[in-house]
Amino acid sequence: MGENSKQIILTYEGVKKIEEELEYLKTIKRKEVTEKIKTAISYGDLSENSEYDEAKNEQAFVEGRIATLENMLKNAKIIDDEDIKTDVVSIGSVVKVRDLEFDDEFEFTIVGSAEADPAKMKISNEAPIGRGLLGKKVGDKVEIQVPDGVTTFEILEIRRQ
Repeated sequence: MGENSKQIILTYEGVKKIEEELEYLKTIKRKEVTEKIKTAISYGDLSENSEYDEAKNEQAFVEGRIATLENMLKNAKIIDDEDIKTDVVSIGSVVKVRDLEFDDEFEFTIVGSAEADPAKMKISNEAPIGRGLLGKKVGDKVEIQVPDGVTTFEILEIRRQ
């Protein structure tokens, strides 16, 4: 089981984002890179042509990203809204928690690793907080190992997005 065959869990929103990026890369970005390569070739000598090298590197990156995204979609398990439970934390759940030490409230959305975006409080099911919250119920107190020690969260609410 290589990295490529690992099942990727996505919400519909995640699938849409990947499809949009794919569309952009396949249409606009591919054309841009092809134009850059053509322009660079027109400068002549390719052996000392940094524009050509850059354009070829960019092309390799774009094609690699396209392959990665297509692979993600091919191996994706898409979570339907009906699959998202509200009695226990699962992938796709929005979880409201209270940090008992600092008495702060947070809302995390538990997502598959491909959709994780900590800045938007989208936490991977494979990250310590995501793993710690999975399967828990409202009222549960959960101790989670974080980089600077242990945090205790009390689960206040579980809902769908």
